[in-house]
Amino acid sequence: QNLMSKENAAPQVHQKARDRPVLACEEDDEVADPIDRRELFDLIRCINDPEHPLTLEQLNVVQEEHCHIDDSAGRAQVIFTPTIPHCSMATLIGLCIKVRLLRSLPQRYKIDVEIREGTHESRDAVNKQLNDKERVAAALENTKLIEVVNQCLDFSRHK
Repeated sequence: QNLMSKENAAPQVHQKARDRPVLACEEDDEVADPIDRRELFDLIRCINDPEHPLTLEQLNVVQEEHCHIDDSAGRAQVIFTPTIPHCSMATLIGLCIKVRLLRSLPQRYKIDVEIREGTHESRDAVNKQLNDKERVAAALENTKLIEVVNQCLDFSRHK
């Protein structure tokens, strides 16, 4: 990352949620196990912030209560909160969340990623970009951009 200066030089760091114990029935391939809110949150909580050596969970950008999933309808929604109202990284953060879910959830899911209302100056424009299939597909064809996304999705930094 080659950022000259950070927009939010001293972000507030929050406590991480405790790891959720994995139940035996969840590891049994013979048992139908619908994806729940906590599993959705667990998929995105360790995404690296593009600007800081912290996770989106540690920055309180993603929270379990803003993850919604309807397994039977095949819909997943994540509402995230940028650390500052003029965060230029909001689209990239949203794209990282979207890519993580596209790579992790079954293809039958419709995935919506949005900025929480009242938390960003360009909320509507960013939300429109994040939920436009053609724009997301075009972004994923950009080699430099996907390289940055993959760095944010490199969870080995937190082990």
